[in-house]
Amino acid sequence: MKKSAIFGIVTIAIAIAVIISTYSNTSTYGSFNDARKADAELHVVGHLNKTKALYYDATKDANYFSFYMKDNKGEECKVVFSGTKPQDFERSEQIVLTGSMKGKEFHASKILMKCPSKYTDDKLNVAESKTQSASI
Repeated sequence: MKKSAIFGIVTIAIAIAVIISTYSNTSTYGSFNDARKADAELHVVGHLNKTKALYYDATKDANYFSFYMKDNKGEECKVVFSGTKPQDFERSEQIVLTGSMKGKEFHASKILMKCPSKYTDDKLNVAESKTQSASI
């Protein structure tokens, strides 16, 4: 075989391997109910249930953090995260968890938080009026 044909076959094989590995690493979004049925990791979007206590004791185990979250469908579940408690966790507006169900608990491997904006409508209106009066 020619060297160019071998090079082309190897290039195509590498491209196919990259596409397959990228596709297999993607996970889907769902609810806690979907996580109970799934065998793979799943993204669950919801918000913190502030009526129930958070548990994090750095002196006992710095890599154990648990809390209760309601998903977007209203189902509540205990979440266990093997890591430190994120800063300003209680102030988060929305939480995206990546993980899987183990028994009746959702074990998260990643936590992403949407925190409240420091820019509110009042501050934006004041800032806009200041820039408008300065340009006059």
